[in-house]
This record gives sequence, structure tokens and C-alpha cells, in this order.
Amino acid sequence: MSAISTSPANGTRLAGLDGLRALAITLVLAYHLFPGLAPGGFLGVDIFLVVSGYLITALLIAEHRLEGRVRLRRFWARRARRLLPALIVVVGLSASVAALIGGDILVGIGWQLAGALTFSSNWWSIANGSTYLDQTSPELFRHFWSLAVEEQFYLLWPLAVIALLALPLRHLRVALPVALAVASAAAMALLAGDPAIDPAPASAAYYSTLTHGFGLLLGAGLAVAREPIAKRASVTRVPRWAADAAALLSVLGLVALSVVLSIDSVATYQGGLVAAVLLTGVLIVSAEHPRGSAATVLDAPLPRWLGERSYGLYLWHWPVLMLLGAALPFVDRGGPQAWLLGLGALVISIGLAALSYRLLEQPVRQRRVRAIVATWPRPRRVVTVVASGLALAGLVAGTATAVVRAPAQSEAAAFIAAGQAALDAAAAQPLRIPLSERAPVDGTAAKLATGDQIVAIGDSVMLAAAPQLQARWPGIAIDAVVSRQMRQAPEIVRSLAARDALRPIVILHLGTNGSIDPSTLAEVRSIIGPDRQLVLVSAQAPRDWIPVVNSHLFAFAADYRDVVVADWRRAIAPQLNLLARDQVHPGSAGGRVYASAVESALLYLASLPELIDYDENPELWRPR
Repeated sequence: MSAISTSPANGTRLAGLDGLRALAITLVLAYHLFPGLAPGGFLGVDIFLVVSGYLITALLIAEHRLEGRVRLRRFWARRARRLLPALIVVVGLSASVAALIGGDILVGIGWQLAGALTFSSNWWSIANGSTYLDQTSPELFRHFWSLAVEEQFYLLWPLAVIALLALPLRHLRVALPVALAVASAAAMALLAGDPAIDPAPASAAYYSTLTHGFGLLLGAGLAVAREPIAKRASVTRVPRWAADAAALLSVLGLVALSVVLSIDSVATYQGGLVAAVLLTGVLIVSAEHPRGSAATVLDAPLPRWLGERSYGLYLWHWPVLMLLGAALPFVDRGGPQAWLLGLGALVISIGLAALSYRLLEQPVRQRRVRAIVATWPRPRRVVTVVASGLALAGLVAGTATAVVRAPAQSEAAAFIAAGQAALDAAAAQPLRIPLSERAPVDGTAAKLATGDQIVAIGDSVMLAAAPQLQARWPGIAIDAVVSRQMRQAPEIVRSLAARDALRPIVILHLGTNGSIDPSTLAEVRSIIGPDRQLVLVSAQAPRDWIPVVNSHLFAFAADYRDVVVADWRRAIAPQLNLLARDQVHPGSAGGRVYASAVESALLYLASLPELIDYDENPELWRPR
């Protein structure tokens, strides 16, 4: 992602940094394109940030040492030439294709475009309540938040470097960015809270330049401490074997963190990302060793090729994935098909990034466009200018069309709103259940629960299916809230019990938004007591924790006679077209499938033979 050249002002190339960028983009691609492969692969962005902070500071220091000043206008012009051409093409082409597809992919496209083109995406996301933790939301330019953080740093940090270099003591110059980095990391840890309970504070801390700037600042502090352009010889004091060992351990540590961290874990915000930043710093220092092997490995042809094109890859991969998902809405993004979708996005993104690097980024950055065009015959120059103008006009028209066609809310949001409206209407007009609507008194159906015997606790999926649950079981009590998780269930059930609002059958659907702990299920069952039955609804969502959640639900139900799973996942899997495009929330037809899955579970409970108390009925006991 980092778009800074690895060659500073005096022509000395900074070793291994293209390979570092290759590692960073590989982790990001694994995280976004292949669900479950690297749950913590988002830390690749933090590797990018450290590299950017290190490089920009090294370049500015080198320029100051060579010329006695920092030419701000020239610096910002270089950044604009490097960043803007590819960015404009990605934004314009992606928005134009999205306009052709239509639907959810266009929701919020106006503020996303404003953020992308002004490098303020992170603040727009915070203002609009966008959450990075929701990986199913089809925001076309969500990944631009990190570009915004970098560009805001590029705008302000050169001014700080000028002031920093005026300080008389070198240790003070180092201490200042490091202290700011510590403050930024501490602020993230304090403000993020528990993302599994409330993702909003964690997302705000993740997006904010102030709380997610510690990688940039630590990289800057490292550059000031080492002044790598002028004092590279100091690295030789470290034995070669130590530098190589540190590099290897750092890479292994980063890969390990990409496996164990998750975006909804407290540990990520309270030390996980800081650990990734520190390991990146160690890797940068290790790669500088003149006799070490780290730089040789990192500068191998493949990592270097990938690192040089990492900016284009970062720009393209997310919009390509989102557009493929929007164009193929019924591909199951929660199963093996998701990897095929990711593989297609990877191939397309690599091709587009390679073309962008060769035909656009390099010529513009090296200011070779005019020289190249001057060698062409006049007819070719005229055709190229006209074609370029038409292409630019097409991108502008396509982008404008995307804004005009954007719906006010997503399909999922509409389904959830309809469910909430149904609950509000039921609360305003308490329903008496006519005798004719109660279950008939024959066979198993005689014991089938009626609405006044059921309390249902759930998340936004149950909320979307609420109208169909109410239609099937008039009088059912539904307590469903967006983004709710299983760990909140015991408190909710206790509250209902305290108000004498628990009914004979409790339905629980809280596995959509995060992992679950079997001990939570045991606690819920303990609270509802032995006289009530528990229905657990399996989860359906294109998220990597869903299989584990469902395995816990089935394992728990297998241990108890009065607990059963309503297999919503299995019921809806063959007909994902009945869900919103996020493949999570049901519409009216999907809601009926949801109600049928619950009914199947209730029929199973109704078919259970009654337990016999042999102490009270000794005559029923017969020895074999």
C-alpha cells in the first residue's frame, strides 16, 4: 500500500523494504480474499504504516542533511504524482461498474467518494457509524481508511520533522515520536473497549489517525534514531547471526499474530497491533545489516516485484472483491465457494495492479509521460489525447451515475427495519390469541407450543424474521437487537426471569456476530431451569467463526434432552437467494424458512415422551 519510493534523495536504496511491503500485502490479501486463512491478516496494514513512517522520515532527514532544508512543495508534489493517478482510476472505474450492477453496493457511495478523493475516509467512516468489524457490509472503498491515515500523516509530519531537526539533543528528537506513538497506542487500548460487545468504539479507535497512528510514529522514531542514510555503518556492531535470527523470528511472529488475532478480540486493540508494529521495526533494523541475509531474501525478485506493485494491489483488491460479490450475489461466501471468489478477485487484482504500475504509476511518478508521448507520431498523439479525454469523461459520468442510483439503505437494513416495525406494532397492540389459532388437540400437535408459551431472544437475523415468527405463533415474545452476541444472553435471560417474563420455551439465536463459549450456553440453561425447554438456532453468515459456532450449538444440544437446535443454516443454505445480498438477513420468503426451521425443532420437543417419576409411580417400574 505504501507508495513511497525506497530510494532516498542521495540514491541509496533502503534494503528489504519492498519485501516488507510484499509481506504486508500478502497478509491483507489473505485476510480479505480467503476467509479463515489469516484471521489477523489485517495487521498487514500496520506493517505498511511502520514502513511508511520509517521511509518518509528517512527521506526527509536525508534531504535536510544534503540540502540544508526540506522542500515541502516538492515533497507534496511527489506524493500527489505517486498516489493520485492510480487512485482516480480505481475510484472512477469501480464506481462506474458499481453503477451498472446497482443495489447494495451503492449504499453510502456518496460519502465514500468524498472520503476517498479527499483522503479523509477514516473520519467519514467514523461519522457515519461504519464498522470495520462487519466484514459483510459491501462498502466499495472501505479500505481507503488506511490511505487517509497515511496521507494525513504525509501532510503534517514534514512540518514536524523540520521542527524536530531543530532540537539540539538527538535523544530528544527520538523520544518525541516514540512518546507520541505510546500515547496513540494507549489511547486505542483505552477507547476500543470490548468489540465483541459493542463494535462501535473499537471501529472508531481502529479508524482514527490519532489512535491508529502509532505504527507511523514508531517507524518515524526508528528512522530518527538510526538516521539510516547517514549512519548505516552502526548496524555492523550487531553480529550477522543475531540480525538474521531477529529477522526470522520477526517474520514468524508476524505470521503467528496473523493467525491468532481477530478483529473482534480485545487483545488486538490492547497489545496485538502494537506487537505487530514492534516486530516490523525489528525486521527493518535486521534488514539493514550489510552482511545479513534478511535483505537478500526480502529483495528477491518475487517479493520485490510484489512489493513494488503493493500500492496498486491494495487499491484494487477490495473493490474487485466487492464487485464480484455484488455481481454474483448467490455464491455462498461462507463456504468453499468464497475461496473461489477470492481467487478470482486475486487474479483480476494482480493483472490490474501490474498494468497500473507499468502504464500509469511509473510513467507519471518518473515524469516520463511527456517524453514518451513526444516520440509518437502526431496521429497517435491526437488519438491518445482524445481517447484519454473520453475515458476520463466516462469515469466522471459513471461515478455521477453511481451517486444518483445509490439506494438510501441496504436490502438487509430494509428487512431489519420491517422486523422492528412488526415488533413495535405488536408492543403497541397486545394480542390475544383466539382459541381457534391454538394448536389442535390431537397427537403430537397437542403439545406443540403456542405463541404465548414462547420467548425468543436474538440478533438482527431474528429481528428480520420477526413478522414471519409472529404470523406463525401469534403472541410470541421476541427480544431481538442488532449486533447482539451470545455472551450477552445470560444477562438478558436473568432480566426476563426477574420480570417473570420467561416462558416455557426459550428460543436463542445469537451466533451470527461472533464466537460463542459453551459455558455461556450452560449458564443460560441453568438460569431458565429444568422446567423450560431451550431451542438454539444455528447461524448463517459468510463469516469464518460460523462453523465453530454451529458445532458448539449441536454439541451442547446433544448433551441435553430438553435442548434442540433449529437448523436455520441447513434450511437456508440451498436457497440463499431468499436472503438479502449480505447472505445473512432473511426477507419475507426467507423468514418463512426461518419459521419452518424453528417449527421443526418445536415438533421434536413436542414428540418427546414424558419422563416418568418412578418414585411417585412405583407401579410403573418393572424389573427386566
